[in-house]
Amino acid sequence: MNPVDLTKFEQLKATGDLPSPKGVALAIIRLMQRPEASLAELAHAISADPAISARLIKAANGANGIGRRPVASIRNALTVLGLPAARTLVAGFSLISNYSGGHCEGFDYQRYWSHSLICGIALQALSNATPVAQMDEAFAVGLLARIGELALATLFPERYSGLVLRVGKEPALRLFDLEQEAFVLTHNALSAAMMLEWGMPKVYTEPVHFFENLAALDAQAGSRQFKLTHLLALADYIADVCLAPAAARPAMMPRLSELGSILALEAEGLNAICDEAAKQWLEWGTLLNVRATRMPPFEELSRPPESGPGGPAAIERMRVLLVDDDAATRAILSASLANDGYEVFEAADGRQGLEMALELRPQMMVVDWLMPQMDGIALTRALRQTKLGRGIYILILTGLCDDDKLIEAFKSGVNDFMGKPLKPKVLAARLRAAQRVVELQREIEREKENIRQTAAELEVTNRLLQEVAMSDMLTGFPNRRYAIERIEQEWAAAGRSRRPLAAMVIDVDEFKSINDAHGHDVGDTVLRQVAAALKSCVRAQDMVCRFGGDEFLVICPDTTLEAAFACAERMRQAVAAAEGGMLRRTVSVGVAVREDGMANHDALIKRADQGVFGAKQRGRNCVVCV
Repeated sequence: MNPVDLTKFEQLKATGDLPSPKGVALAIIRLMQRPEASLAELAHAISADPAISARLIKAANGANGIGRRPVASIRNALTVLGLPAARTLVAGFSLISNYSGGHCEGFDYQRYWSHSLICGIALQALSNATPVAQMDEAFAVGLLARIGELALATLFPERYSGLVLRVGKEPALRLFDLEQEAFVLTHNALSAAMMLEWGMPKVYTEPVHFFENLAALDAQAGSRQFKLTHLLALADYIADVCLAPAAARPAMMPRLSELGSILALEAEGLNAICDEAAKQWLEWGTLLNVRATRMPPFEELSRPPESGPGGPAAIERMRVLLVDDDAATRAILSASLANDGYEVFEAADGRQGLEMALELRPQMMVVDWLMPQMDGIALTRALRQTKLGRGIYILILTGLCDDDKLIEAFKSGVNDFMGKPLKPKVLAARLRAAQRVVELQREIEREKENIRQTAAELEVTNRLLQEVAMSDMLTGFPNRRYAIERIEQEWAAAGRSRRPLAAMVIDVDEFKSINDAHGHDVGDTVLRQVAAALKSCVRAQDMVCRFGGDEFLVICPDTTLEAAFACAERMRQAVAAAEGGMLRRTVSVGVAVREDGMANHDALIKRADQGVFGAKQRGRNCVVCV
């Protein structure tokens, strides 16, 4: 597993066929690479794409930590994420949009992006618990850790399809061994090279290179590189579990626990991280149009398999903790309960019982009332004061028949009691009844979690609907509604800062004649072609919107009349030079700037519109400043 030959990588890059960001995303990345670019310029550029804007803000909120004020603006998102992570995320989001399918038949594009998405989310969640990776960079690293697979599938679709299908038939084979033989490079080395190309810090190169083959990692145990690589391997394995068939998941949990233990993550904490990642997966899946599946709680996947015939109603094994200072009593009860299919643990006194209860989290406890150090009532009170202990079903054993004492026990939090001498069959019956109560509590928790997940999905859907309401479906530009809101904001900002504000109105020449002669389908094609030409030469700080019909509005903050005219002229030339078959497409452009005598932004738009009228009178295909 040698690092990728940079000469080979440069050859591949020179072909222009490597997966790469496109359109607005490419413009944003190039702007981010300019050292003189300001946050304001970057925010303006990113705002040109509502989808990228929403995704960066969500990523920033994920990296912002719990308890902090939510990130609501692009500028704040860039501050939280930092430019390297933001640049890589923009690249990742663009790749998801542009490479959701391809010509490599053996390569499952949908599964690839689902796996990459949950890997990125899981790595970010793990980074919050294990501070060896920056949370603002972790999402991007996990999302693109396998980008070399997509690259090889894109560059060599037929040959790579054969390799993938062969590994599927012969699981003992390693994909990167076949890649090295076929292409003289491997997907993991290619992933590392591509991520460096997009600006990710070098510290992640080795983890990306070796996380699929930990045995080849040459790093000291406990070092940062060791932890980073194992952290990425764990995130990748969480993705494997999420995408595995439901019946196969429980058998995968020991390996998950093993990877977690290497990073000193206990089972309870790791399960909570996996549950949160699965929840975020659903939200991101909706936002990115990537397939995501609702997962059961990871704690359920980690439990032992169901008991066989003779167990309590053949239901999943439940943990029972016996707390009694009499060893003979514990032995009798333990044998009886184990025979009924329960997983039984024992404690010799109340203090030990409290420690074991908080560590093991049993569903039920059978507790003797009278014990040295801490009696059964004191143990119950102590458990009820903890979050983990509130849900445990506690049955107390007592030889006391005093009603006042029993009332005291129930007030302390005991669920049931049983008198001595013990009757094992009666105890088993009571525990079966208790098990039904525990199952109902679990069902309530599942319903609560489903409600929380549904609420989160609705929130994402509402945000998407808001984006759709602000976007023009034909051109992809923001629509008139968004344009009005945006120019109101820029008008107010220009008034406060006394900076210039320019606007352009762009009208497609002879558009009605095109529609009448060739039909609306051709007219729609012309509009898309014009929009693409405008987008290709728009400046980072400008916002292009479809204002209605064949008319576009360009909002130009911090722009003088001379600069706006130069930009408008470039746009006009780009439209005229674009290839469009037999149809000649040109635009007339009116340019205006804010002046002290103008009442509001409507006056600015009206002035620019007058420029369009003047351009039409001059024969069209020109720019007029007014």
